Amino acid sequence: MDLNEIEQSLQDAGLTLRGAFHPARGDDVPPLATSAAARTVVLAGNAGPLMWRAFDAARAGSRMSLDAWSERVLTDLAARLGAQAVFPFERPYLPFQRWAMRAEACHPSPLGLLIHPDYGLWHGYRGALLFAMPIGLPPPDGRASPCASCADRPCLRACPAGAFTATAYDVPTCARHLARTPEPACMDIGCVPRHACPVGRDYRYAPAQARFHMLSFLRNHRPQQEAKSYS
Repeated sequence: MDLNEIEQSLQDAGLTLRGAFHPARGDDVPPLATSAAARTVVLAGNAGPLMWRAFDAARAGSRMSLDAWSERVLTDLAARLGAQAVFPFERPYLPFQRWAMRAEACHPSPLGLLIHPDYGLWHGYRGALLFAMPIGLPPPDGRASPCASCADRPCLRACPAGAFTATAYDVPTCARHLARTPEPACMDIGCVPRHACPVGRDYRYAPAQARFHMLSFLRNHRPQQEAKSYS
């Protein structure tokens, strides 16, 4: 088993290899079902249109959720590869953002999302494969955050609802704006502040995918939720 084989298997399933790492103390990687420690963590997700095309085809004529599709695909893949699948949407929640920063050149952005030097803010993580054996990995990608050289920070000024500040994301304000009639442009193109970021524009979500994610956000929004602080 090598990383290239895993990457090809993920692509065949409609997912993208999102880096890998060898767990260390403090990474909070759960033990395997056998109680053995995981020796390699491989992250799977999306960057580009591959995942959306696969998911959209799989859910045709059904109400399948993206989480259900991700769980089915990665659980099947884990069984074939001799791994164990874990997911960011299952409780108790696992520290996928910390894992992402261990696996790739991902960094916190002013919006609270992780930014990647190539993908910008247009990427995500659908799960991880835990392996009992150490798998050879390339050297870490040490590229700096694109935000470190961005003095203007247009993302913080672009939200039509004013939901973002340098320290917090006001979820209720965002949701109220999206629920307006007539619908704001955000519902069809996705989060406007994400579009304001100049990094990764070639990886922007297509309108159908953007609308899917915005509708999912509205369905999952809880009005009593308070602003999320990044400090």
